[in-house]
Amino acid sequence: MLYEKFYNLRELPFTLTPDPAFLYLSRQHRLALTLLRYGIASHASFCLLSGEVGSGKTLLVRQLLSSLQQEVRVGLIANTSRQFERLLPWVCLAFGLNHEGKDDTALYRLFVDFVMREHQAGRRTVLIVDEAQNLTVELLEELRVLSNMNTSRHVLLQTFLVGQPELRETLRLPELRQFAQRISSDFHLEPLSLADARAYVRHRLTVAGGDFNLISGEAVELAHTSGGGVPRLINQLCDTALVYGFAEQRRSIDAELMAQVIADRAAGGILPHHAAPAAAYSRAPANVV
Repeated sequence: MLYEKFYNLRELPFTLTPDPAFLYLSRQHRLALTLLRYGIASHASFCLLSGEVGSGKTLLVRQLLSSLQQEVRVGLIANTSRQFERLLPWVCLAFGLNHEGKDDTALYRLFVDFVMREHQAGRRTVLIVDEAQNLTVELLEELRVLSNMNTSRHVLLQTFLVGQPELRETLRLPELRQFAQRISSDFHLEPLSLADARAYVRHRLTVAGGDFNLISGEAVELAHTSGGGVPRLINQLCDTALVYGFAEQRRSIDAELMAQVIADRAAGGILPHHAAPAAAYSRAPANVV
């Protein structure tokens, strides 16, 4: 890529794809992952993980999936939409079941038979629904009804809901109180602290084979403030700063350069309102082609 060789990197350190190799476990991310694993081990019917866009939810789910044993059968609904009229076809699709041309009654019987076969084979069935904030009350109620196949002795289906903060607002609605009471484990990811942001950037640079001091602490502080502590936004700012640094043949990224990145992105209306660079570091625009 453009700057990898210049900075002696094996790979891009701030890619936006959820690669478990780059997972930095801050205290809260470690706790969230522990609770997810506990949810699996304790046979919880429902678990909830929420956080802002770009907070690392999907990366934690990927890490969870990579650690599960063969006795757990996982189905993943990677994206949802408020255009979903029925959830059962998507549930069946997540587990590779032939759902074409079947009504809800047939789909329910198909799924129950599948879960029972897995149980008899000594395997548990885990459904993970990502972007679950898009689920309507009616679709969430479908999930609750599916959980009724669980008995007092055996949890046949475990469901993990992963979504943005709006999901919690939906679950607080009076008509979903039965659903909310079945959530055994839940965690909300907050933005990274400044200390965690610095450790996060150093970690990603090190994993990519680079010098962990490549981006100065002051530059990371600006990226943390401008990105509101959201890992994805910090990634974007650090990645762009490395492009700017390469264009100007700078061997390291300082606060002045990071401020220019933030100013240019803010001028384009990309960053949130709180993302404004420190005036003390402003300078002439970088000549980036």
